[in-house]
Amino acid sequence: MSPENNYRVGIITSSDSCAAGEREDISGKVIKEIVISNGCRVESHSILPDEQELIEQELERLCDTVKVDLILTTGGTGFSPRDCTPEATLAVAHRIAPGIAEAIRQHSMTITKRAMLSRAVSAIRGKTLIVNLPGSPKAVRESLEYIIDELGHGLDILTGRDGSCADHKDTEKLKI
Repeated sequence: MSPENNYRVGIITSSDSCAAGEREDISGKVIKEIVISNGCRVESHSILPDEQELIEQELERLCDTVKVDLILTTGGTGFSPRDCTPEATLAVAHRIAPGIAEAIRQHSMTITKRAMLSRAVSAIRGKTLIVNLPGSPKAVRESLEYIIDELGHGLDILTGRDGSCADHKDTEKLKI
């Protein structure tokens, strides 16, 4: 990710125990550390219980009012009956971006086979990319560090900072 673009980021931690103050939000802090070290500005960091309606409202607020470029969520992507972050993300999405979540799962499978149990999704609302990350600090670090460099290009296209996915040097070589 290119520091000069200074992407605006929102972080949402979905955790009943963190929201109740029973546990520290270490995963959210890991996200914050990584995005700041990659030249991003954290505009908001919310800790919410695993309540789909609350998560949807915060996603909509960050996309539509705050207008962040990227929302990174942590937690709520497993099999627990209260895990609802993917459902909240899809409920507010205008378009899906499945390759990001697929890449995270594929990379994570090289570390642990339990990665196949992730229900995380990635999607777009307006000009905001939303990426669900796992709940554990270790998995957040592994996942986000794996995708962070490539997210910059996608964000440039989504936000209009770059107008093309094609490498212009390659297209000039083609004589059509």
